[in-house]
Amino acid sequence: MQSLTVMRGSVLTSRWIFGLVFLVCAGLLAVAFYMEHVMGLEPCPLCWLQRFGFMGAGLVSLLAFLHGPRGFGNRVYGLLLVVAAGAGLVVAGRQLWLQSLPADQVPACGPSVDYMLEVLPWFEVLQTALKGTGDCAEVVWRFLGLSIPGWTAVFFSLLIVLGLFVMLRRYSPRDWLQS
Repeated sequence: MQSLTVMRGSVLTSRWIFGLVFLVCAGLLAVAFYMEHVMGLEPCPLCWLQRFGFMGAGLVSLLAFLHGPRGFGNRVYGLLLVVAAGAGLVVAGRQLWLQSLPADQVPACGPSVDYMLEVLPWFEVLQTALKGTGDCAEVVWRFLGLSIPGWTAVFFSLLIVLGLFVMLRRYSPRDWLQS
């Protein structure tokens, strides 16, 4: 029982969980930029939105790591992590759905995100991106049978589980006063 207490008290703190989540998000974004700039894979609008999901989850986690809250503060940061990762999971699910469509039902390809940002208002760019384009339905890379949005769905799900863990774990009454 003593070793579990030591493990919970020193290794499995919410602060270190948030630090790990930040590193995972930073690593995933580094992989995304590697795939874009080195492998030459052009990200579609839904890919960009998934990147924003990882940026949001990473930023929340970095702030939580630096802040080091206790009690209620952990629950707030955990909720923000769940919201950011949940939004990313919805976008990944949309792209996986588009990738599963028969070829005759795939939406038409649209302009690049860079072009849309130059000529359209920001809200229209967001609406167009959320609908997805034919580019979003194309599977250009697989690893262990999963496409890129499949892997992002796995990682967003993991982030949601970690956020829920931080939110729902027990905190001592004195921790609530020190958030």
